[in-house]
Amino acid sequence: MRGAQLARQWRILRHIESSRQGLSVAELAGLEGVSLRTAYRDLEALQEAGFPLFSEREEKSQRWAFVDAYKFQVPQPFTLTELMSLHLYGDLAKLLKGTSFYDSLESLFKKVKSTLTPKTLAYLDRIQSAFSVGLKPYKEYGRFREIINQVNKAVLDHRRIKIAYLPLRSQSETIREVDPYKIWFFEGSIYLIGFCHLRGEVRMFAVDRIKVLDLTDNVFTPPAAHDVDELLRHSFKVMLDDLHVVKVRISPAWSRWAAEKVWHESQQNRKLPDGGLELTFRVAGLDEIRMWVLSLGPEAYVVEPESLKKAVESSLTAALSLYQPARKGKSLGRAKGE
Repeated sequence: MRGAQLARQWRILRHIESSRQGLSVAELAGLEGVSLRTAYRDLEALQEAGFPLFSEREEKSQRWAFVDAYKFQVPQPFTLTELMSLHLYGDLAKLLKGTSFYDSLESLFKKVKSTLTPKTLAYLDRIQSAFSVGLKPYKEYGRFREIINQVNKAVLDHRRIKIAYLPLRSQSETIREVDPYKIWFFEGSIYLIGFCHLRGEVRMFAVDRIKVLDLTDNVFTPPAAHDVDELLRHSFKVMLDDLHVVKVRISPAWSRWAAEKVWHESQQNRKLPDGGLELTFRVAGLDEIRMWVLSLGPEAYVVEPESLKKAVESSLTAALSLYQPARKGKSLGRAKGE
């Protein structure tokens, strides 16, 4: 309830800020679908929080707006609510704690805070207590600070790098030369996208698996930004591989939950007569979508391709064998998928 009230008050600020002539209480109440009394209470709460709002009578109603002099105190080209929103992004920045990116964001947040009044900051603190950003799972990137700095420099300067890299499913490092195209942050992990001269194709590298990195003197010409984005858009998560058309059926019990989310931009939904849902994707590689299907257990069934169906069946069989009496006490280290 408290969170909904704060969210509504935030939207009222946005409405007033975007209106040149100000807005009446009736207009604000209509925009938010609340009573006049509730709208009045919200405006009073915002004034008490230190926001420079004033009202003036115009014909038969009062119009609310920001004090003109206050607008000139907000650094151009920002608006007040844009600066406030930036302040609230502090939770997201914690994912990068220990890196130079975090240091720069912290410096920016401090500058934003310096433009806001103590009462406004107190109001933002109340909003932050009502809304939070989930940060699990995440990696501690502080210990990879120097690697990240070097990767960032290489991307900006278009310089080839030589790395010792430990792939996820390998026990030994490989030495590679890579033309770094882009740094990509996804689901709490930082990746480097670049052309791998060892494999002769564009590859994705988890930054925390780069053990040693040297900047070379070789300069390369990067592809156009849209070419890299086009490459990424086919990944179900981060995998870069051949394209496959995948169809998965979701049980009636979980169909509404699945339909509420966009799992991939190629996603197409089709309702089934039994109340279930058929999802169709066009994705790069099958391993990541296999793990997604497995995470849904009996609520998901692969229709096609046949190779994915067999891979899911094999994984389920291997998982079930871990719980069989004959497997009790045996090591899990030999389970498929390592």
